[in-house]
Parts: sequence; C-alpha cells; structure tokens
Amino acid sequence: MKRYTLLAALAVVFVAPLLWALGTSLKSQSEATRMPPTLFPTEPVTRAYGTIFEGTTQTPVLRWFANSLIAATLHMLLVLAVSSLAAYALARLEFRGKRLMFAVIVGTLLVPGFVFLIPQFLIIDQLGWLDSLTALIVPGAAGAFGVFFLRQFFLGLPRELDEAALVEGANHWQIFTRITLPLSKPALATLAVLSFLANWNDFIWPIFVIFSPEYFTLPPGLSILQGAYTIDYPVIMAGAVLASVPVLILFALTQRYVIEGISRSGLKG
Repeated sequence: MKRYTLLAALAVVFVAPLLWALGTSLKSQSEATRMPPTLFPTEPVTRAYGTIFEGTTQTPVLRWFANSLIAATLHMLLVLAVSSLAAYALARLEFRGKRLMFAVIVGTLLVPGFVFLIPQFLIIDQLGWLDSLTALIVPGAAGAFGVFFLRQFFLGLPRELDEAALVEGANHWQIFTRITLPLSKPALATLAVLSFLANWNDFIWPIFVIFSPEYFTLPPGLSILQGAYTIDYPVIMAGAVLASVPVLILFALTQRYVIEGISRSGLKG
C-alpha cells in the first residue's frame, strides 16, 4: 500500500505542471494573473490557441512546430544509425586500439557541452549550414552517450548467435542488420526517445545557429512570444501544451521498450 501511495504522489508531482499549463492556456489574461491563482479556469476560453494557430510573420508558431518535429525526427534517426554502427564495432568486433578508442569516447562524456559550442559553430559556418535546419539535425548525431548506451546493450547479447551466423556464412553486416538490431529494439527505442527529447527541448544551440524566424524551433520561438513589458501567460502556456503533445505521444508508443531497455542496458562492460 505504501508503494502505491508513493507512486501516486510521484505521479501527481509530474502531472501537475502539465495540468497547470493546460489550465492556464484556457484562462483569460486577467484570470491567469489573478491572486490567489486558480488551477482550472472559471470561464474557459480558447483565445490563446487562436493566437498560436493564427501566428504572424514574426511568430509563425505552427512553422516552429513543424521545424521542431522535422529536426528532432531526423536527428533521432541519424543518432540511431551512427550510434548503432559504432556500438556494434566496439562491442562485437576485434581490432587494434578498440579499448583506447572506447575510453576516449566515454571520456568526452565528462566534458561540459558548452565547450563544444564554438568549435561546432565554426564547423557549421565552414559547411555553409548556418540558418538552416541542417545545423540542428547533424551536430550531436555522433554523441558519445548513444555509442556507450548501445555498446552496453550489445555486450549483453549472446555471442553464440554471431558465431552460429558466421558458421552459416553470414557476414558482419548481415549479423548486424538481421540479428543484433532486431534483438535490440528496447535499447534502440530508449535511445530514440532520449535523442528526440534532447533535440526537441534544445534552446541554446538553435539561438547560436538560426537567425531567421521561419527557421526557429519551438523552444527559442516561444520566447519571442514574451512581450518587452508584459507576458501573455495563456499564450505561453498554450505553446507549452502544443510542444508537449509529440513528446507524450512518443513516450506512450515506446514506454514498454523504454522501461525494458533501461533495465537491460548498462549492466555489462
């Protein structure tokens, strides 16, 4: 009974901000700033959502939503492709310098992310990707966490499967695509959710590389909705609710794999 009580309390803690955002988005500006505050609107209105969906040339919120969805989805797929290939090589193949290479990769996890801002900006500038969605998709695709996470999962797969496939004449690419990846759905789903969230919620990097309002994603775009002297709280919260919808859908579809992937990864090295 105590366990369920604790879980219910934790659920309330995590759900309360979403309910607060949803309730505030349906309030009028005067009710949103009323003291003491109310959890749910006394007279629900949809003015904030009308403002969000109409947009302007300087605040195309739906365009920002589409940009976020495109960037986060393509970034997620790129992370899965790069990390799974690198992790397979480090977990299942033997070559000179493998341990040193893995140690260097893991060592980069100890470096603060802000250290890479300037080098990445210079590289993106040289490639001509500034002020484009490509600048939000490609950087970070070869992150150390994804390689480490999948390597730990791949190490837990029986090597007898690889040996049996090699005896039958399969090469490493066939083993990777037909055996390793199908057995790694929980880990891949977990990494997909984490990489999608990291890109979806990123605020600092888009500010560095995106200059035109039409290429903004939701996190930096929603900050523009704040006025210089006043803040339209219902509109801000409506944007927050809109931003949370894809994340909730993604987690609802993959929660079973995410829980299994977290429970089975990182236990062997």
